[in-house]
Amino acid sequence: VTHSSGNHAQAIALAARETGRAAHIVMPRNAPEVKRAAVVGYGAEVTLCEPTNAARAAEAERVRVAVGGYFVHPSNDPEVIAGQGTLGLEFLEQVPHLDCIVVPIGGGGMISGVAVAAKTLNPKIRIVAAEPENARDAATSKKAGEMSGHLPGQPATVADGLKTVLGSNTWPVVEHLVDAVITVSEADIVSHTELVWRRLKVCIEPSAGVGIAAALSDHFEQAFGDCRNVGVILCGGNVDVKKMARMFPEA
Repeated sequence: VTHSSGNHAQAIALAARETGRAAHIVMPRNAPEVKRAAVVGYGAEVTLCEPTNAARAAEAERVRVAVGGYFVHPSNDPEVIAGQGTLGLEFLEQVPHLDCIVVPIGGGGMISGVAVAAKTLNPKIRIVAAEPENARDAATSKKAGEMSGHLPGQPATVADGLKTVLGSNTWPVVEHLVDAVITVSEADIVSHTELVWRRLKVCIEPSAGVGIAAALSDHFEQAFGDCRNVGVILCGGNVDVKKMARMFPEA
């Protein structure tokens, strides 16, 4: 049992299918249809809930009790964090001379795993979190020196995969191993997602575009201009192509 807007949900659904287990996924009602369809396609049972972090957690617990299942948190589970850390290992295996890795941040599981793995191999490497300005709990937490959640209500961002908040296991890693959190506007998220589509011919979702927007921002240049070899993790490509095309301005 888990709750997820899409990426983690698909991973759990596929892993369950491959190991002969049942998967029960709680997804927010406003999750993109393409993500829901993929989860169902992998054989999971989907339960919809209101699009808030509290509703997701409550519904997942209700489902867990009802089916007698085991809950796998999408970002705060230590084993999930460790698994996502393999991204950092693979990145440095392929590009050993990286100076910096930019990672989109929501719940912080991916960047926590990457930070631990990468800084174990190279303590001097910089790890930078990229976050939507409209869902800036990581930036707020980093500035305050303590974990904080979102303001009341659901964050209004096109980067639907980054609406979750830091947890008890991810915040300490972000606090101590992440060098900075760079926030980006909705306009920059869309324009840099489009940039990747048009120039790299890679179909990324806006959550992945957040990382590109941060890496190409003035803030990054000012703070990390000495980093000449920069890697960006493109954290997903679950998009409705027709809807994304309408999001991009006319050329």
